[in-house]
Amino acid sequence: MNTLVLGANGKTGRRVADRLEARGLPVRRGTRPAFDWTNPAGWPAVLDGMAAVYVSYFPDLAVPGAVEAVRELTSLAERAGVRRLVLLSGRGEEEARAAEEVVMAGSIEWTVVRCSWFNQNFSEGYLRDPVLGGEVVLPAGDVAEPFVDVDDVADVAVAALTTPGHGGRLYEMTGPRLLTFAEAIDEIADVTGREITYQQADLDTYVTAMTEHDVPADVIDLLGYLFGEVLDGRNAWIADGVEQALGRPAKDFSAFVRDNAAAWAVQPVR
Repeated sequence: MNTLVLGANGKTGRRVADRLEARGLPVRRGTRPAFDWTNPAGWPAVLDGMAAVYVSYFPDLAVPGAVEAVRELTSLAERAGVRRLVLLSGRGEEEARAAEEVVMAGSIEWTVVRCSWFNQNFSEGYLRDPVLGGEVVLPAGDVAEPFVDVDDVADVAVAALTTPGHGGRLYEMTGPRLLTFAEAIDEIADVTGREITYQQADLDTYVTAMTEHDVPADVIDLLGYLFGEVLDGRNAWIADGVEQALGRPAKDFSAFVRDNAAAWAVQPVR
């Protein structure tokens, strides 16, 4: 089955594409310039000949225009003869729910993989440099999150793309326990032997600091939304989507830290 993987340079898309290729399956990596979420005119050519599609919207389904883009992509995929579509969605986001409904209303066999904060945000995302620098400052207090491992996300997506039994399923995916950001940082410090402190900031101070460091406005808006609205406890519960899809438990955060300790062994290039 020819599979198009959108966001193939991202945390989940790269792993999905790599896993499919490791199985000897034909994969088309939907990345710029061939595929650009801001240029629908190029989408039909990328969808041509594809039987399955993995959809990871950049930067997040919560941003303005995301739902409309997913609607247009789904319509074009139907016309292109795509038979199976897997959507990466966000937990606790109204906009993401709207995108899910678009996919569910279409004629393509769909699977929704719904997640929130990834373990890998600490090892290969925007939190890696602060961890390496020994101080993590975030507008996150005592609200806990069930951080989910990206490898679990990729395994579920690949199963949904390649095997029967996942059509019409919504997999709510989390790790097996709740952790605050401070507790997650403590676990990284314990395993690596590094001195890493966590400091809570109020949201306005955090946004001001990002602005002063020339962080793009759309990124600031997204992080402000995630920390200011979504991180309010609405996702502070454990789901069993990984076990439903794969028949095994989700990977624990402590196992992720042990497996990725090398990511925090060097100082970032300044």
